[in-house]
Amino acid sequence: MATNEVHLAPIGLAGLGGAGLAMIWAVDGLPPIGWIAALAYLTASNALLLGALRRARASRLGWANAVTAMRSTLVGVITGLVAASFVAPIPVPLLICLVVPALVLDAVDGWIARGTGTTTELGARFDMEVDAFLLLVLSAYVAPILGAWVLAIGLMRYAFVAAGWMLPWLRGRLPYRYWRKVVTAAQGIALTLAASGLIPEVAGA
Repeated sequence: MATNEVHLAPIGLAGLGGAGLAMIWAVDGLPPIGWIAALAYLTASNALLLGALRRARASRLGWANAVTAMRSTLVGVITGLVAASFVAPIPVPLLICLVVPALVLDAVDGWIARGTGTTTELGARFDMEVDAFLLLVLSAYVAPILGAWVLAIGLMRYAFVAAGWMLPWLRGRLPYRYWRKVVTAAQGIALTLAASGLIPEVAGA
């Protein structure tokens, strides 16, 4: 894949996310805040990805990063639905049907990267940031149901980044730990179950 095609890929995925939003709007309607939140995420995330690809002088996007980018597109649509939920009811089954593949694909991108020997620092960071934002969005959706304390789950990554501004040693590269992926997956599953309404609030907490 040529470099210019690599840099066009995130733009195409942003367009795909916009098309998904248009389909939701056509079927069920989507308040303006939903459009604004989703498009803001898609624009910002893909602009950051483009910048990272250019800095890394990437000549290929790679299958693993392509899967992560698809997850990021799903997260953009999920963000729009969650933002809309604060002003109007949203179709919860649709939300869950978007969250589940986003969580499942989290196991796929890393597996592809390791299996093809294409693991990169950019890919790992991209994967982590998409995970973190999905947890933040799900926490925001579940907080009105279980309480504001749930936001601590989604804000944990960003609190760590803020701490790094004051304590530079926290910005160092962390050694790989598989359990981090396990914790992230467990948080995602727990938040999805709580968001689905299929379990009592006590069990959700």
